[in-house]
Amino acid sequence: MPKTPPATSAPKTVEYNSPHGGWGSVRGIVEIFGKEWDKPSALATLERQNKPGGFMCVSCSWAKPADHHPFEFCENGAKATLWELTTRRCTPEFFTKHTVNELKGWSDYDLEQTGRLTHPMRYDPPSDHYVPCTWEEAFSAIGAKLKALDPKSTVFYASGRASLETSYLYALFARAYGHNNLPDSSNMCHETTSVALKEVIGVSVGTVVYQDFSSCDAIFFFGQNPGTNSPRFLHPLQEMARRGVEIITFNPVRERGLISFINPQSPLEMLTGSATPISTQYHQVKVGGDIAAILGICKHVFAADDAAKAAGKRVLDVDFIERHTHGFEAFEAKVRAISWEEIERESGLARAEIEAAGEVYVKADRVIAMYGMGLTQHRHGFENIATLVNMLLLKGNIGRDGTGISPVRGHSNVQGQRTVGISEKPELVPLDKIADQFGFEPPRDKGMNTVETCEGLLQGKVKAFIGLGGNFIRAIPETETMEQAWAQMELTVQIATKLNRSHLINGKVAYLLPCRGRTEQDIQAGGPQSVTMEDTFSCVQGSVALRTPASEHLKSEVEIVAGLAKATLAPNPKLRWDDWTGDYGLIRDLIEATYPEEFHDFNARMFTPGGFYRGNSGRERIWKTKSGKAEFTVPDFMNSAGFGEAPGRYRLLTMRSNDQFNTTIYGFSDRLRGIEGTRDVLLINPDDMNRAGLTEGQMVSLASDADDGVHRQVGPLKVTPFRLPDGCLGGYYPEMNPLMALANHDVRSKTPAAKSVPVRIVA
Repeated sequence: MPKTPPATSAPKTVEYNSPHGGWGSVRGIVEIFGKEWDKPSALATLERQNKPGGFMCVSCSWAKPADHHPFEFCENGAKATLWELTTRRCTPEFFTKHTVNELKGWSDYDLEQTGRLTHPMRYDPPSDHYVPCTWEEAFSAIGAKLKALDPKSTVFYASGRASLETSYLYALFARAYGHNNLPDSSNMCHETTSVALKEVIGVSVGTVVYQDFSSCDAIFFFGQNPGTNSPRFLHPLQEMARRGVEIITFNPVRERGLISFINPQSPLEMLTGSATPISTQYHQVKVGGDIAAILGICKHVFAADDAAKAAGKRVLDVDFIERHTHGFEAFEAKVRAISWEEIERESGLARAEIEAAGEVYVKADRVIAMYGMGLTQHRHGFENIATLVNMLLLKGNIGRDGTGISPVRGHSNVQGQRTVGISEKPELVPLDKIADQFGFEPPRDKGMNTVETCEGLLQGKVKAFIGLGGNFIRAIPETETMEQAWAQMELTVQIATKLNRSHLINGKVAYLLPCRGRTEQDIQAGGPQSVTMEDTFSCVQGSVALRTPASEHLKSEVEIVAGLAKATLAPNPKLRWDDWTGDYGLIRDLIEATYPEEFHDFNARMFTPGGFYRGNSGRERIWKTKSGKAEFTVPDFMNSAGFGEAPGRYRLLTMRSNDQFNTTIYGFSDRLRGIEGTRDVLLINPDDMNRAGLTEGQMVSLASDADDGVHRQVGPLKVTPFRLPDGCLGGYYPEMNPLMALANHDVRSKTPAAKSVPVRIVA
């Protein structure tokens, strides 16, 4: 690439200068409403979303509070519901007109715009078409194929949308069949959370509950974008900002939801355009620089404590540290030894900026730390989270009201699935109880997570894949390589509501099984059924569906899992698949028997307004760690990206548009970043553009700069000036996934490092 800056002046960055919410959010909902649904009854459905007696949103896992708003849905939640309620239908006639090879050339958006799947389908290799089949044929053929395979060569994947009832049966099916190969979408995003928090505070989930936001004094945000990923959080954020809570944000990208917000449910704000500022400080930390920034805050805390001691006071919570923590002295020595020069270099922030954030932490009595995949999806994501916990432990900010660590989960029930057994780690599941309950010996060996599944595919060890929702192939690293390996499998089964790319990359035998959505009535032998899910605050809620299903040929996820299990497993009088399908209350009884402390009186409590809390030992300051105390850890790395600087090397972070949810693309308007009509962009700051000799609108490619000798490239991409730290680039997920080396994952959890990908720009 040429190094001489062009003669033209630096271009103006693209950005959205209006507050989050307001008329922009209303317009986004109206646009998707007109595109997906043409009946006013959809409004009545939205009115019941996230409310007691209604259905729980299929989008994010944010809380469904008891004191709900008149409209308890956000722009993205409305999009997700209307996406499911679309009047479009993907029928057998559609598959007659299009070969699978032809459909591989369609975009993600166009595939899903074909509408709801209506019939079970079998892939016919000679004709390269999907052809209709009966449910009995599908179950029988899949069961016969599974019986012929070594169970440990098969993988049962789950996306984060399936209910607790479905998830419990799915995990039971896998273990009765003979394996723990139960990867789920958590492996791709928050597995780092499960591993890190389990080790340092003894629980694998956050310690904050929704009520804590009403009593905290400060919130420290790291790598999370509520405006796109959990927009209903903007309501309590606005309330906290108005009562003077300090909101300190560390994020490489300036996200509008953390800058200012107009509540679309406030007529006064909508009419006057009066926005509430959200973040009191906003620090654009370098990609991978969070450990350094947090250590800088801690360094300031130690300095403030030194000054306070001279006056006979303390900043540190000495009593908490002595009674409840282990390893403090080593952490203190590490922080005191680090130089400010190193902190500034690795974080990309000035000392004064970090000290300003540190001073807020020093003065605040009750602090909540929140984070998203901006911390988890790095080579050293474990250290990101453990270091953030260190910061909280210094002042006893775990285990008191208004304090705690709060990872913000994505899919609506991704946390709940792990709670009821969707886990490749046998030590996290009460296998002895399961053996007693169901009269079989469950496997005790570790199963495959997402990365290990991909490795197994490349090695030819994985022979079958069942996908309970999701778009696995599109979501994983090294997309092109994985697609080539995928076709070598003996069996692939996809349970889904809409067509996506994973349904077009088939094994030798392949079935596409359509299921009902969460908004659609589920009437079984025992009458109408309801389901449950767990939100990001460990509260469990019931969900009631009233919509007519998109097709009379659809089955519920519970029915499909039970049908597959019956066709595969030997008879066992304790595995009552037909009874459980007829009455989901019986499944909740099973969950209660397996997890009695967390799910006691499950059926009686499932419709508690706001959900029932299943408990959290970390919140009670009961530390289920090796030492029996909360663990201070000493990070060995200041850069969580796991690779250093090199001439021409950049750190790519992958991002989601506000017009998508995970791999689902609703449209091509990333309104909140000022990008319209395309997703094929390379976001780069103007100074880096000039240094690289690039011009706005120029078409370039990105190539992997991983140290493995493998050629990976994505393009063409339109050079787009954007406010990012020096040396950092932005691009959309999942389009950038082919650049991600499978081996580039968090060392401890194997979560793919999608937020720090080493790349070079290719003209």
